[in-house]
Amino acid sequence: MINTRALRDKPTLIGKRVRLVPLGPEHTDAYFAAGLDEEIRRLTGTHHHLTYGEAKEWCRTRERSTDRLDLAIIAADDGRYLGELSLYAVAPENESAGYRIALSALEFTGRGLGREATRMVLEYAFEHVGLHRVWLHVYAFNMRAIAVYRSCGFSVEGRLRDSLLWEGRRHDALLMAVLENGFCGS
Repeated sequence: MINTRALRDKPTLIGKRVRLVPLGPEHTDAYFAAGLDEEIRRLTGTHHHLTYGEAKEWCRTRERSTDRLDLAIIAADDGRYLGELSLYAVAPENESAGYRIALSALEFTGRGLGREATRMVLEYAFEHVGLHRVWLHVYAFNMRAIAVYRSCGFSVEGRLRDSLLWEGRRHDALLMAVLENGFCGS
């Protein structure tokens, strides 16, 4: 059974190198700036450029959201904004949800920060929210992300052919999921 309170009461999760905190207005500037990074936009398949007003409204309304969990990824040592992640499309009747993560700059990739954040949120999803399955889409060219997801227990379940058109080229997306009994915790 899904614990909807675990989505309503936005947690702070503390790891060794990252803290996951409720995404809020204080993250607007960093959230907006991350959306301007062309490589991050390519990796996430984000065509739309958010205006500052849209970013501000998004960050401002996350605390009131009761059907999803949006968390900022913060460096444990210096408090720097590293990115954000979400559990969304929560389907209580199926005990499942979608997952997305975006680090805010390429300088944060390859250091295990996304892996730590993913493991922390999956542990929360399975142990506190009561989910059985967490799924995601990742573009097939994003080999680093695919490796991180596999290390957290995700398996490829399917391929969405030509799902992204980026600068005149079409790219497949992989559907990956992890079940509570297949999760590789911290």
